[in-house]
Amino acid sequence: MGDSTADVHRARDITRAFTDSLDPAPSPDLADTLVLVVSELVTNALRHGGGRYTLELSAGPDTVSVAVSDPSPTPPREVAPDLNGGSGGFGWHMVRRLTDSVTVTADPGSGKTINAMMARTRGNSEEQQADAA
Repeated sequence: MGDSTADVHRARDITRAFTDSLDPAPSPDLADTLVLVVSELVTNALRHGGGRYTLELSAGPDTVSVAVSDPSPTPPREVAPDLNGGSGGFGWHMVRRLTDSVTVTADPGSGKTINAMMARTRGNSEEQQADAA
């Protein structure tokens, strides 16, 4: 098991470089959200999934996607966030709220992959309505 803090920082840096390389570039808000989702998924893989992970990032014309795999077959589960003790419980809630789609797939043999997808064009519906008027 490596230094999880360094692993999470590395995953964030890779994700930021990925979003910076896209053409057209995603909005800064979408790029920040993708970095946060990757950070949470990698943290969970390191903490609960066996200490190792693989990260895959992809983009299509309308979506950006992240896949994080780890060696544990145990799917993520909802836990009540620890508001006082600092032991966590926020990540899975956050990932599900920030993404448009999340799936958990059992890998052949053992392990799992969590796939999260977001639309490349995200925005405040009031702003979209004002633009359409």
